[in-house]
Amino acid sequence: MQAIFNAILSFFTRMSIPEWILLGTLTAAFTVQMVYYWGFYTGLSRYRRRVRRSKENFSTQKPPVSVVICSKNELDNLHDFLPSLLEQDYPEYEVVVVDDGSTDATADELTRLKSLYPHLQTTFVPQEAKFINSKKFALTLGIKAAKHDLLLLTDADCRPVSKHWISAMVRNFTEGTDLVLGYSGYKREHTLLNCFISYDTMTIAMQYLNFALAGHPYMGVGRNMAYRRSLFVENKGFNSHLNVNSGDDDLFVNEAGTGRNTRIEASPLSFTESLPKTTWHDWFHQKRRHLTTASRYRSGSRWLLGCEYVSRAVFYIVLTATLLQTGNPPLQLTAAAFGLIRWITQYAVINYNAYALNERKYYFGLVLLDILLPLIQIKLSLDPVFGKRSRKTTPWK
Repeated sequence: MQAIFNAILSFFTRMSIPEWILLGTLTAAFTVQMVYYWGFYTGLSRYRRRVRRSKENFSTQKPPVSVVICSKNELDNLHDFLPSLLEQDYPEYEVVVVDDGSTDATADELTRLKSLYPHLQTTFVPQEAKFINSKKFALTLGIKAAKHDLLLLTDADCRPVSKHWISAMVRNFTEGTDLVLGYSGYKREHTLLNCFISYDTMTIAMQYLNFALAGHPYMGVGRNMAYRRSLFVENKGFNSHLNVNSGDDDLFVNEAGTGRNTRIEASPLSFTESLPKTTWHDWFHQKRRHLTTASRYRSGSRWLLGCEYVSRAVFYIVLTATLLQTGNPPLQLTAAAFGLIRWITQYAVINYNAYALNERKYYFGLVLLDILLPLIQIKLSLDPVFGKRSRKTTPWK
């Protein structure tokens, strides 16, 4: 034991100032990462444990609900997915579809479906209407047309994975709850692009669901979220960010959500599934549009997200630099131990969240995804600075 102590003491006394800086920086970044993984990202595990032990309070009431969907040239998706929304096992609800100036046969398909499902309601955005953001205006029209106070939102290319989707989401509207965040994944395919999309979607959900559980809701996805009409009215709808193409979901949550009025729903019965992008170009376009809203988050939200990203980048950079210190094997071993502990932690926590969200497991490719996705986000964020523009597509898809 004395020999080990002397060896450790000798190791520290022989370290140079640059080596001390590397070790101190690596330790700090590692500590911050552990706080996020064990402090925040295990929240979903604790939440599911409370649900299993019946320690989570849910409402037993089933008030009437309005499901609101915006559609723009989504004929095939409405044909394939709308029946799954119209055949939910719920006593009283309506589905309001807003036709946002479609030029295909959407109107005919909606007419056909209305003859089969009397609880399907439709409205439309006039072709001649010109607005800064068509989806936000279309959603506002749909919310105004909705008959009920509880609003459940999804997209036309989205389907609930069960007939109990509405029930699972609505059970969270206990006293004082105005906003419920759900999860929406993408259809699983055996391609590299789909692996990136699934991992990106799952880790984003891991962040916003766990942060909401910690009392810091900062975003949600419009493919699966619910709120009271009164919250929409009090927040003046999307008025504060009408000039931003996206943000009908995350910016709304960032403004209106609080630790007191927001809950999450993580039962598999509450999940929805969407069709993923099939080309890297389309996915990059989608990611670039989503990234435009992050700068408008509350300062606290930006700090929480930024601290994790910065500590992750610093950890990888300093870990690499420390491993290259060939003249100090004990320092290299210490750095390698930090890297191994973080990888094991990341593997356990991320795969638990993936399991909870019915997503695929990740193995050795986890480190590669963990490094490449932030680099992709940085690249897409900088594209507008260097004058790159994506092709014109529907601004809210």
